[in-house]
Amino acid sequence: MAELPSERTRVIVGLGNPGTDYVATRHNVGFRVVELLAERQRVDMGDLRACRARGAKVGDRLWVMPQTYMNRSGFTVRCLVERYNLEPEQVLIVYDEVHLALGRLRLRPKGSPAGHRGLESVLEALGTDLVPRLRLGVGGEDGPPAGEDLVDFVLAPFADAEHTEVDAMVARAADACEMWAAQGIEAAMQSYNG
Repeated sequence: MAELPSERTRVIVGLGNPGTDYVATRHNVGFRVVELLAERQRVDMGDLRACRARGAKVGDRLWVMPQTYMNRSGFTVRCLVERYNLEPEQVLIVYDEVHLALGRLRLRPKGSPAGHRGLESVLEALGTDLVPRLRLGVGGEDGPPAGEDLVDFVLAPFADAEHTEVDAMVARAADACEMWAAQGIEAAMQSYNG
């Protein structure tokens, strides 16, 4: 799966944890978005061994799920940027956000990791905060729990009553990713933030 580089190349990286234990967890909604994007194009996710990831490519689009575990996602993103000679602005990071209410989306062109270890790993690996990101709200009604309870919360599956809203959020997030790739961050922000 080589080639790609052009100014129009766009890479969408969904963050999550590999393995069946994590599939349905809040921490893995980024993976779900990438899987849906590949499914919409009827392509299978293949191995990107050099970058320790799974990915699918159609034209100048590449969808990626790092297999390094969340807190080491930066390895995969840096590998992709170097391998394909990309600018950080050509990569969209998609991940869970406990400080957003369930179902909400928030796109930003840059900024701090705000405590998210996966995004923190990416920004450290690239040496810049000029990395577009799409946060998916997975917060509970009472906001995020504190301390160790937060870890349990993000590594737990969604409640049965939340599945319909989660599925709708994942579909909207995939739409937002497609708009970002085709029209840029400003257009996607205007359409999907809020």
